[in-house]
Amino acid sequence: MTDVIELRELRVSAVVGVLAEERNRPQPLVFNLDIERPFEAAAISDDLSETTNYAEVLAMTERVAREGSFLLLETLAYRLAHEILALDGAIEAVSVAVRKERPPVSEDVASVGVRCSLRR
Repeated sequence: MTDVIELRELRVSAVVGVLAEERNRPQPLVFNLDIERPFEAAAISDDLSETTNYAEVLAMTERVAREGSFLLLETLAYRLAHEILALDGAIEAVSVAVRKERPPVSEDVASVGVRCSLRR
């Protein structure tokens, strides 16, 4: 059985997009992350050092999104997935979903987004 740390609906404003209006101002993004790693030892010991600290992952996600300036959501998702994998050698896989809440399109769409999954 695979253990999964789930982080849901992290909201960050960041510059992502190819249109001029997207390049000039941050826009709202929403992140959902799944981190596969064993955490039975942490569950038994009740010791944070035995698992991945989700507060660090959330801070990293916010930093990567805000400090970067991306044309594509795909680039942001893959960059973040690679950084999460590098954070902890016990992480076996990561899935990063990021979506724009108010994409600049003429159609009536609630959001657009991408999801990438990387496995060690």
